Amino acid sequence: MTSTAEAEILRTVLDRWKSAVDAHDPKRVASYFTDDAIFQGLHPYGIGPESVAEYYDSQPIGMTAAYDILETRWMADDLVLGYLHVDFTFTDRPVVTVNLCVLARRVGDDWLIDHYQVSRLP
Repeated sequence: MTSTAEAEILRTVLDRWKSAVDAHDPKRVASYFTDDAIFQGLHPYGIGPESVAEYYDSQPIGMTAAYDILETRWMADDLVLGYLHVDFTFTDRPVVTVNLCVLARRVGDDWLIDHYQVSRLP
């Protein structure tokens, strides 16, 4: 079940992430992650913003992301889980569709991605 408050928090975090992904701005993408975030894209996992920036720097220019929030949960007062469907679109190859699980953590007055894990289903 998705509540309005949870979805609003996730949309704020994920809209910033999407904007930076669409602009091919790896450093800005990384700035939306916590210092010790666990990041699992479609390559081996990494820890922290540096690994996030390296991952997105390796993605082709022109890649864009479109997401739909499927489920949300409050995990704690400062932690929201989101389960999403994401389509990554490219200029020169088919769309890559993934499921994405994120944990957004409140850090001060902001919300950042603390955990990011994608999976591809056959």
